[in-house]
Amino acid sequence: MERREETAMHAPVAGAAPMRVEDLRREIVGIETRVPLLDGTERPYVFLDNAASTPALRGVLRAIEEFLPWYSGVHRGTGFKSVLTTGVFDAAHDTVGKFAGADPARNTVVFTKNTTECVNKLSNRFRFRPDDVVITTTMEHHSNDLPWRKNARVIHIGITSDGRPDLAAMKGAIAREKGRVRLVAVSGASNITGLCSPVRDIAAWAHGAGAKIFVDAAQLAPHRPIDMLPDDDPGHIDFLALSAHKMYAPFGTGALVGAKEFFEEGDPDQVGGGVVDIVTLDRAVWNRPPHKEEAGSPNVIGGVALAAAVRVLSSVGMDAIAAHEQELLAYGYAKLKKINRIVLYGPTDHLEEKVGVMAFNIEGMHHSLVAAILSVEGGIGVRDGCFCAHPYVKELLHVGAEEDRVFTAEVLSGNKSHMPGMVRASLGCYNTREDIDALAEMLERVVKGAYRGTYDQDPATGAFHARGYDVDFARYCSLASQPTPGRVHSEAS
Repeated sequence: MERREETAMHAPVAGAAPMRVEDLRREIVGIETRVPLLDGTERPYVFLDNAASTPALRGVLRAIEEFLPWYSGVHRGTGFKSVLTTGVFDAAHDTVGKFAGADPARNTVVFTKNTTECVNKLSNRFRFRPDDVVITTTMEHHSNDLPWRKNARVIHIGITSDGRPDLAAMKGAIAREKGRVRLVAVSGASNITGLCSPVRDIAAWAHGAGAKIFVDAAQLAPHRPIDMLPDDDPGHIDFLALSAHKMYAPFGTGALVGAKEFFEEGDPDQVGGGVVDIVTLDRAVWNRPPHKEEAGSPNVIGGVALAAAVRVLSSVGMDAIAAHEQELLAYGYAKLKKINRIVLYGPTDHLEEKVGVMAFNIEGMHHSLVAAILSVEGGIGVRDGCFCAHPYVKELLHVGAEEDRVFTAEVLSGNKSHMPGMVRASLGCYNTREDIDALAEMLERVVKGAYRGTYDQDPATGAFHARGYDVDFARYCSLASQPTPGRVHSEAS
């Protein structure tokens, strides 16, 4: 989203003590956790995989610990604990709505498992007609693509040479499909290049064509202020989704925000307990939103956790978090650009347009090998592969049609050895220059061939593992099972 339009964030949510960005690092659960290296030593883990999932905030853990003695079932109990729990859970919806800048009189917040479930729910509930069109882009996460394909005709807008969505093509497609396009679905920020979409402009184009806009804010919400704006604003966001596990509350909750009127119409996509006012043998009368859309016993703990995370982030201020992240990105890119053979993907300037993601490769090395070395010899957690956005990654890598056909055939035969991909280092609000220094130092060693391990690739997963790196995981966590010696789970996504 455009920073100029996103800075009007709400005041810190009531009940949260003011904090500074500098306070956030010590607020991370497990920040001092040490991990074993190939040489037999241990070092504090360097977490640079926040775009996948973030660690928990201590403020979130404290909120859960305070709440658990009072936990009970919600909405249908008359006992003290049930009434208290219902109030806390309902208030969590309100807190998330306020964080998103939603009008509480017109909008509702539906809790789900994650953003993926949010998008599937919205797609199933949209009541698409046979000729209806959804316009999206080739840079989307699969979760903001595949659910639309189930129920509508999808038009994919391509990207420019630097990885941005082709806005001229999008504006033209929306205009051409006027009368057929029902929805424009875009990411708030890419999980690969970190690029933020100009949501306000796209929303105005969609509304001008009589369509609505959905924003996948899974990668945006932890990094930037969000304001859905009033319904009568051309830049209004009609629907928005986010995930708690990317916002320092990894307890299994997502949130879908949209108009109450939309969810009042039609049948819920899942039915069962909690979604009804009354049931007879031949009729069911649905409850009001959000209850209508939250079938069964909800994840109350997850909702409490998400609300607690929102309060912490709001107390710090999303603008302050964004500024800290941009400073780290500038520092990180300056470091990586000095390393021979590093190839960076997506723009490395105008950092106000990006969240904290740095995607790269080392010329001549498999992305999974680089990630494995960073892990077992540097204690650095990154991610590699296509990041659940295969078309976008392959386009950024300039994979041609014939190459793509060969890769696809190999994968279908059970061999992922040559699957294209990248390495991704993704920042959280708590990361520091020292974390980036650790990454750059290890990458310099890798480029020079100064790593010590011998690595074998598993063709079935594409992952590399170091010979002799046989760790007793139960020593570190009693709940851990012992995997195949030296084997790291990986997949092409």
